[in-house]
Amino acid sequence: MNKLNKSPIIPQPTIAAYRALLAEIDAWFENCLASAPVGTLACRKGCSACCRGLFDITLLDAFLLREGFAQLPADTQQQVLARCRPRLPELQQRWPQLQPPYLLNALADDSWTEMPEDDATPCPLLGEAGLCLIYAFRPMTCRLHGLPNIDLSGEDFSTDLCTLHSGDPLVLPDRVLRWPFREAFTREFELLRDFTRQLAGTPTSEMDTFIPLALLADYQTVDWRGIFSQHSGLSTQN
Repeated sequence: MNKLNKSPIIPQPTIAAYRALLAEIDAWFENCLASAPVGTLACRKGCSACCRGLFDITLLDAFLLREGFAQLPADTQQQVLARCRPRLPELQQRWPQLQPPYLLNALADDSWTEMPEDDATPCPLLGEAGLCLIYAFRPMTCRLHGLPNIDLSGEDFSTDLCTLHSGDPLVLPDRVLRWPFREAFTREFELLRDFTRQLAGTPTSEMDTFIPLALLADYQTVDWRGIFSQHSGLSTQN
């Protein structure tokens, strides 16, 4: 039996609260697409242009992702893992200290928060016809990508736009495009701190990995309290 069919005991109410937050983000994104002139925004089912390379996800995202992965058929799981495995020696060559459970936070921030943009390797969870195999369980960053993230106050969290758009999302009315991103990200940090406190006894708002690493690690056997204690200063991060 694949080890990902089993999971350590995790705080399900926190997972449920996080999924509710992600559903709110999905609703905002869909409203933006529905409000744009037909054909001006490229985001649609089957478009996977942004599902390439490596990008960091939180430990909360990783557990949610693994929950969806565990529901895939066994043969599909093995195909996904086969796509994940080549990335591990590549990353360990770059960072020899990268060891199970493959958390990134012991590495220098600037070495993993901005990964090469020319990495065209498809996400291992990308299936046929450009469809995500665990779409309902995908990380927050996957749900935000492609449209500008502008808070109700006008604060710009990200205006990185998909280059495939034929129109400009910034022409959408403020009442549609702007959203309480600051509040949402604060909720995300609070949920991650609650999650890590229940998981390891140490609340932190910074604990990250990459998607292939999240699937290759055996979270069931991890001594989370021991792992967190090795990362000095985590308990004081906000």
